[in-house]
Amino acid sequence: MMSELLLLQPVFKDRIWGGTLLKKEFNYNIPTNTTGECWAISAHPEGESIITNGKLKGMTLSKVYQDHPELFNHCESKTFPLLTKIIDAAQDLSVQVHPDDDYALKYTKDRGKTECWYVLDAVEGASMIFGHKAQTKEEFISLIEQGKWDELLIRREVKKGDFIYVPAGTIHALCKGTMVLETQQSSDTTYRLYDYDRTDALGNKRQLHIKESIDVTTIPHSDFCLMTKVTQIGKNVNTKFVSNQFFTVEKWDIQDYIQFPNTRFYIISVIEGEGLINLTKVTKGMHLIITSAAKEVKLEGKFSVIASYL
Repeated sequence: MMSELLLLQPVFKDRIWGGTLLKKEFNYNIPTNTTGECWAISAHPEGESIITNGKLKGMTLSKVYQDHPELFNHCESKTFPLLTKIIDAAQDLSVQVHPDDDYALKYTKDRGKTECWYVLDAVEGASMIFGHKAQTKEEFISLIEQGKWDELLIRREVKKGDFIYVPAGTIHALCKGTMVLETQQSSDTTYRLYDYDRTDALGNKRQLHIKESIDVTTIPHSDFCLMTKVTQIGKNVNTKFVSNQFFTVEKWDIQDYIQFPNTRFYIISVIEGEGLINLTKVTKGMHLIITSAAKEVKLEGKFSVIASYL
């Protein structure tokens, strides 16, 4: 029988705002001291995960997804639908916005990008940019043209354990001193609205996408009200953060043992501790997929995971 679990090798991305927390926190062998992203579970062509166990070892996730639909509950999506990252914001990220599926499919060859973040760590007083104050498109454009960023952008405090839902069309920026686990549609389409006029090592500013940002931003901004649901099963706790047409994201805090029947595939990132998933040892920093070939899910030990599914 095909593997019930697919263990995955991450891909790392150097970023102008990256740092070394991915090595410090997860003992990853990062390529540079400005490594900003770990693409942990990805079948996107810009950074593909490789299977590291079983009969499928050495294959890319996209190849396994195409060749073995039975492992993914015969998912209707032509390509693997989700992407999980860990982001180390050692410096501020650009102020940016992502398109929805309709805009992305019209103007790019990619999906739209609705995403969400679980905050793994944040320095005291850390903040993020989330949303804007403009009430009309005319006001939005005017504040951009005048460079009145403090009048336009909304800044919020952020702390470890926070969960932030970022629908397509939302102006946002992770800021210095935060590390998040990101669950998103499998897309690499980002429109930069503002990048603090900073330059790279060669003195070049990064490309901005003002027109596209104006096209896709939701105006006026509105906060999405999350209905977090917490369920206790023995000593174990399940926290459901969000569930929509793109993904459901949960945190599983395992304290002893839990077992339940399985009818889908789960995308799993271990963020604390160690234990067993279907008798396979897992430790902090591991990423895997529980495939739909697993008829039940067995979790044992003391560990926490972020789990996502369709």
